Amino acid sequence: MTTTAGRQAELIERAQALFPGGVNSPVRAFRSVGRPPLLLEAGDGPRVRDADGRWYLDFIGSWGPAILGHADPAVVGAVVEATGRGFALGATSPAEIELGAAIQAAMPSLERLRFTSSGTEAVMSAIRLARGATGRDLIVKFGGGYHGHADAMLVDAGSGLATLAMPGSAGVTEGAARDTVVVPYGDAEAVTAAFATHSGRIAAVIVEPVAANVGVIPPPAGFLEALRSLTEANGALLIFDEVITGFRVAHGGAQARYGVTPDLTTLGKIVGGGMPVGAYGGRADLMSNIAPEGGVYQAGTLSGHPLTMAAGLATLRALDAGSYEQLEATGATLEAGLREAIARSGREASIARVGSLLTLFFLAEAPRNAEAALAADREAYARFFGAMLDAGVLLPPSQFEAWFTSLAHGPREVEATLNAARAALRA
Repeated sequence: MTTTAGRQAELIERAQALFPGGVNSPVRAFRSVGRPPLLLEAGDGPRVRDADGRWYLDFIGSWGPAILGHADPAVVGAVVEATGRGFALGATSPAEIELGAAIQAAMPSLERLRFTSSGTEAVMSAIRLARGATGRDLIVKFGGGYHGHADAMLVDAGSGLATLAMPGSAGVTEGAARDTVVVPYGDAEAVTAAFATHSGRIAAVIVEPVAANVGVIPPPAGFLEALRSLTEANGALLIFDEVITGFRVAHGGAQARYGVTPDLTTLGKIVGGGMPVGAYGGRADLMSNIAPEGGVYQAGTLSGHPLTMAAGLATLRALDAGSYEQLEATGATLEAGLREAIARSGREASIARVGSLLTLFFLAEAPRNAEAALAADREAYARFFGAMLDAGVLLPPSQFEAWFTSLAHGPREVEATLNAARAALRA
């Protein structure tokens, strides 16, 4: 019989035989950090447990949704209660209306919205809507921005491809890529030039208002405002991809934090409380183009799944002004401690943070765009990752992903993380 200590290795072997690369999402393979993948089977507050029973302080946070920590009792209770009413019943459930209203209350720009089952679907649908509403084909995106794995969005697509050192994806046709115009993040002049070059052809500009898929890069002062002005002046739509930033950098997302209102917004992660989810929405006149009211088709058999809605609603109900003050304070303490550890170690590294999103870059200065971020020392990050993992701290297994803190990360967890980081940087 397999012992607990050997269970992880056995499961990895079985997974390799079942799934490409042994995983169902590439970053889980841990290849860029030179480690075998972890098999995680449980989470509790700020910690996760692997298949051999070892616990880690967790800064992956399910890639963002676990803002309350893992297995929050209120969220678990809401899901358990919802299971007693059955799963998807094939029609709209009251829970969809409740969660939709909660999102709209926090983000008034979403005058109407539609749930999907993933962030990729949400972005794909928002782009189709933008094209249908404007009658134009081209989409402007920013280098390193990841907006899901729909074909047109896999052009210069940030963390996943960067982690694997892939320039793009096989299977994406030239035709799909041709309708995507890529410009540097933070460069409003490049956007101006794109509108001049492609006059009357750009349907929308899509942006992560805080870049988080080449590591965290805050928007330069005035950048989001410039995008708002440029799209309005040129008859194009502004789409904020807030799959990561929504309900994380502020209760109303990045659009509330920075005071810029997009035409359309895509959401995911936190609004599902850890369940698979996506959503897109915006101005009522734009959303009226979606079937069955309009001619832009989008559907999803399991969209608005009752268990997802229950988890999402319980999560949003737990987040108040005090929650974001706590997240900001935790992030600031972690950032300050890491900066001090870097300085004492003499290592060439830098920190970028927005709220509870943070990245330690092995660069002398925090990057301002994807090109600068991709110059980071990946081998140094891999060594740092390994030392932190051995000390019981789980970081994202890529230099180009954000660390996520949660309300479950308190002073004790932060100090334990900083102690591990001090030792790792010295080593």
